[in-house]
Amino acid sequence: MSAIRKAVIPVAGHGTRVLPATKSIPKELLTVVDRPLIHYVVDEAREAGIEHIVFVTGRGKGAIEDYFDHAVELEDALQAKNKTEIYEETMTSLLPAGAASFTRQQAPKGLGHAIWCARDIIGNDPFAILLPDVIIQGEPGCLKQMVESYEPGSNIIAVEEVPQNEVSSYGIIAPKGEVSGRTIEMSGMVEKPSVADAPSNLSITGRYILQADIFPILANTGKGAGGEIQLTDAMAELMEKQPFYAYRYEGESHDCGSKLGFVKANVAYALAREGLAGDLREWMKGR
Repeated sequence: MSAIRKAVIPVAGHGTRVLPATKSIPKELLTVVDRPLIHYVVDEAREAGIEHIVFVTGRGKGAIEDYFDHAVELEDALQAKNKTEIYEETMTSLLPAGAASFTRQQAPKGLGHAIWCARDIIGNDPFAILLPDVIIQGEPGCLKQMVESYEPGSNIIAVEEVPQNEVSSYGIIAPKGEVSGRTIEMSGMVEKPSVADAPSNLSITGRYILQADIFPILANTGKGAGGEIQLTDAMAELMEKQPFYAYRYEGESHDCGSKLGFVKANVAYALAREGLAGDLREWMKGR
């Protein structure tokens, strides 16, 4: 049994960076090749041994719940037409009964507030957080790598190296001591530091393993950057009491919350897909 059995995926955001596509479609259901972003993220969680996923939703996000349920008429039609391969691919989106919960964030109060909304379902267990804007190509998946390095009572944040001249665009971790190996003890985090002041070039990537002690801290965390309750503010307070580690995972991340990142993700995943890569490369040569 995995040491981390529960995960929170916050899906209440409006997806303003990729409007107008998200005006009527949840951003998490935008497709990369042939499946939505949220499918990749859920697959990563399940590969890591997650048994129960808490989706923190908002108004207009009901289609996400439907996506992970049976579509009886479609399934019957595919089977009746002997479209076995397509049927089997479609069924990969189905979550086992009781393996998911959906709770609403009724106001856009920030990521920290969204995570706090899952407190009663998570209970006192350590849990993972996966941000659905970010999909990560890697074998094994990023979260599985983190779970395998997890030490009971600790907290882990996934990080990746970014060019030094781009650190001002990211949340950057401050290492405690020398940086070596994949697991790095942390002393702090800095949101979008200047190049001169950045404590490292290791950016926070959108995967976390946290202790449930974060919930009472979030309950008392005031508004931070952007007038919202920030998860990073609560993590900074928890870091004063518990060990925090950054984990340099093997893989490539794609920020699908931006238009350029979304396009790059489609190209990268198509190039990794047998049956698509060759034709795509040929097409790209002529552009």
